[in-house]
Amino acid sequence: MKKLLPFLTLCFALLLSGFVSRPAADGYQVGDKAADFKLKNIDGKMVSLADNKAAKGYIVVFTCNTCPFAKAYESRIIDLNAKYAPKGYPVVAINPNDPAVAPGDSYADMQKKKYAFPYLVDESQQVAKTYGATRTPHLYVLTRKGADFVVSYIGAIDDNSEDPRLVKTKYVENAMTEILAGKPATTNSTKAIGCTIKWRRA
Repeated sequence: MKKLLPFLTLCFALLLSGFVSRPAADGYQVGDKAADFKLKNIDGKMVSLADNKAAKGYIVVFTCNTCPFAKAYESRIIDLNAKYAPKGYPVVAINPNDPAVAPGDSYADMQKKKYAFPYLVDESQQVAKTYGATRTPHLYVLTRKGADFVVSYIGAIDDNSEDPRLVKTKYVENAMTEILAGKPATTNSTKAIGCTIKWRRA
């Protein structure tokens, strides 16, 4: 049994490496300026934050096709865009997963989605690392301050990933109510709940 322990320990570590996200860079904190990016949309066009001159901000959500949490939140992400895009805060969805690790998250599979908002591929995974995203979904509300976009909220959409009917606290909607009133969000950071991002294996 003692001879088996090192082998079993190694196997366990290798198993975990496939499921546990690597530590991301520190990423953004509330109040930080978010750098712009240029990523390919599912329609083949390149999209950046600067493209929409009328945007008062953005709801940036790192999500994907395959994660059960992302699937559970898909309709709620669509609803966020329907509610806040007319108020100047459209959704921008970004898929950071490596399709070699999660084949269902390939660009071709992304193109099967029919969203009213951009669904961008973060092929290099650099945008997710810059933001500090670790989960799908992982959401960031950005607010325009002059020529910059400042992070106003980071975290989860609400407090119940399993059943939207049982949600008690709608974190993003509560934050947006205050942001649209010109106030900082009282709760500006929560723990993102979802699958770990599937980072490219070294």
